Amino acid sequence: MQTLLTRVHAANSLLCVGLDPVGDDAQVARRLAEVIDQTSEYAAAFKPNLAFFLSREEGVKLLRDTVQRIPQGIPVILDGKFGDIANTADHYARFAYDVIGADGVTVNPYMGDDAIVPFARPGKLVFVLAKTSNKPTHSLQDVALTRGGSLSDCAATVARKLDEQHGGIGLVVGATNAEAVARMRSLTPEQWFLVPGVGAQGGDLQATLKAGLRPDGSGLLINTSRALWQAADAGAAARELVEQINQFRPVAV
Repeated sequence: MQTLLTRVHAANSLLCVGLDPVGDDAQVARRLAEVIDQTSEYAAAFKPNLAFFLSREEGVKLLRDTVQRIPQGIPVILDGKFGDIANTADHYARFAYDVIGADGVTVNPYMGDDAIVPFARPGKLVFVLAKTSNKPTHSLQDVALTRGGSLSDCAATVARKLDEQHGGIGLVVGATNAEAVARMRSLTPEQWFLVPGVGAQGGDLQATLKAGLRPDGSGLLINTSRALWQAADAGAAARELVEQINQFRPVAV
């Protein structure tokens, strides 16, 4: 978490550069290098999506090479949405941290604490799926609980309590529902949110920032993938997005 905080302050940025590579292997290797080199100045973090690498014959090598190309001091969050029982989760954590060299992961909490705690190593970041960006309303996440609140509320509360014990645990909260972002912030005032859904998925950047920023102007990592990958100049696109984000931050340091 300290690495993230240091990077956010140094770059004056809340931008998370998503890496969802599409194209043939040769094109992808070149474009990954371009996007990383062009956006590093503006990135608070990078988020490679595991599926887009594992679908390639040499995907693990490409992923390791990609992570190694990212400058030191910029956190790398491996978006694998891991979620399995403790002994299996431990092996996923070894893969993410020891094999790939990631600084953090995304985790599906459906199996409870067992799916989360093995990733909560000292110095690592864990972002727990709470309210995702794929749909404004969900048949599972929005189920009302008899004790009050929804299943996504429960996931947020579990993550907050585990953060109090282990540290470094935040939430994945989609930008496609600003009201949900505000609710997650009310339930977890201090935690960091990894926020997909701005751009191609139609999330409202201003509404999301208003709903989710902490009073100190931080607490959100705004992820963008396709808009940067497809841009003629990924660096210029990243700079523009950082400027847009900082317009709405109550504190920009």
